[in-house]
Amino acid sequence: MAVLSTPRRFQRLFIIALLVLTTWYLFLTRYNNSSLLLLPTKDNTGKYKYIPSSYDWSKRPFKHPFNSSTLTHLPIGTPRQLPRIQHDFSKDQTNNLHTQLQRKRKNAVKQSAKKSYHSYRKYAFGHDELSPLRLKGIQSFAGWGATLVDSLDTLWIMGLKTEFLEAVSKVATIDWANTTADSCNLFETNIRYLGGLLSAYDLSNQEYKVLLNKAIELADMLYSAFDTPNHMPANNFHFDKAKKGELIPNQAESSAAVGTLSLEFTRLSQLTGDSKYFNAIDGIKKSMERTQDETALPGMWPVFVDLENGFDVSRGNTFNMGASADSAYEYLSKMYLLLGGLDEEYKRMHLKAVDAASKHVVFRPMVPDGEKTHDILFSGTVMSNGRTVELLTEVQHLGCFTGGMFALGGKLFEVEEDVKIGERLARGCAWAYEVFPSGIMPEVSDVLACDRDEKGELNLCEWDEEKWTGGGRLPKPFFSVRNPQYLLRPEAIESVFILYRITGEKEWLDVAWRMFERVKKATETKHAHSAISDVRVKAGDTIKTDSMEVSLSFHPKDFGTFC
Repeated sequence: MAVLSTPRRFQRLFIIALLVLTTWYLFLTRYNNSSLLLLPTKDNTGKYKYIPSSYDWSKRPFKHPFNSSTLTHLPIGTPRQLPRIQHDFSKDQTNNLHTQLQRKRKNAVKQSAKKSYHSYRKYAFGHDELSPLRLKGIQSFAGWGATLVDSLDTLWIMGLKTEFLEAVSKVATIDWANTTADSCNLFETNIRYLGGLLSAYDLSNQEYKVLLNKAIELADMLYSAFDTPNHMPANNFHFDKAKKGELIPNQAESSAAVGTLSLEFTRLSQLTGDSKYFNAIDGIKKSMERTQDETALPGMWPVFVDLENGFDVSRGNTFNMGASADSAYEYLSKMYLLLGGLDEEYKRMHLKAVDAASKHVVFRPMVPDGEKTHDILFSGTVMSNGRTVELLTEVQHLGCFTGGMFALGGKLFEVEEDVKIGERLARGCAWAYEVFPSGIMPEVSDVLACDRDEKGELNLCEWDEEKWTGGGRLPKPFFSVRNPQYLLRPEAIESVFILYRITGEKEWLDVAWRMFERVKKATETKHAHSAISDVRVKAGDTIKTDSMEVSLSFHPKDFGTFC
């Protein structure tokens, strides 16, 4: 999830593109040209020097403790034999020319990611972000080094072992009590820091215990967000109030903020054997399950919910799978996977959500004559009061993750129609990249849409020139662009990656490569990559905004799906 003003983990797109283009090579040859990097500091036991944080949140007594007799523990039992998600690439016959092309592309993506990280290391090491034009460090996520932590897994996957080891040495000294702000965002801290630590720990074969130690320290802090009268988490985590047990959940909290804690908290309970983290997020799951059919659009949750009054969904009338809602849906199928299929509620919630979305939120754009071969879909926004349902045919770049989500869930739960919807959604966002002058789709736009037929099907319709009110700068069927920026979003190419890994169809590799080339051309600076202000101009003429997403992250919620 990300609100429209806050980009989410943008340079993950490079590692996703890398994996799309290199099916046969998950781990790259180690990068040896590292003489400029410092060696990690070690103590006399040969381990990384671990410096505990100056405040131990695990010892802070809860003002509103959980009832110890009703704590929910991790599911017990033998994990189910779940359907295969990934295409069986071992049966593919790949010619040498194709392999050489993929190696060339792989290296190009790696060089882009390495360039950005090395610039961060040189100009902003230990800061949250790098300003790509001014080349200064920015503290935007409490000052603990968000890029440093969130890049760990990418460094490991790319074979940049020396950089990884140096980063681990730095991470081992993070003091979560030493911040640049009075508060942090629970959601952002969870996905960037806790997710970054756990994914790096697992990917590196759990060899670097200091990563788990730092994850436990941080999780104990974030766990305090649940010290509220109803145990709903306070997303605005004010440090002093949290220490006193005075946090209050928001009356209008984004559904993504509350629904996007489950993977990290569950994984930590699995790693530590301490069910307190899982118990906390299980309360959220039960609230989501209880209210799913009570909303103004049954099956989906409103973008904003009232947590102060017990996960109240009665006042919400806006529904989508875009900003402030996205990852609440994304985590459902992945939680089912993480728990080995032992919690059926996550399966039921996912199936209900995608069924409601496919009936009301997903739509087919009206394409001009001559483009009838484009079987594509987009995810929009619905306004509903429980009696009337109105579809707003807006397209959010953040909503482009839905292609991968539909396809992944369709394979996992053996719903072939959802796989097809996912493919059409992924093609829709890839097509949107193709038609804009920069080769990149905008942050938020509006398009003409086809009406559903009498059976509710999303069939192709004839182009209606009179309905189109777009100007000369807009490709048909886009009739407005409410936010023309590109904030280095990964969602579109992420779905392309997932569709390739699910289907094995090599055309997705070419789609991903074209997307990567255009993003690189439009956003590259001398030292890194920058967000751009307007995608309606040619890639070579884009204006850089001197901002970049926080890291090159490849999150555990993504890689865990395909293991």
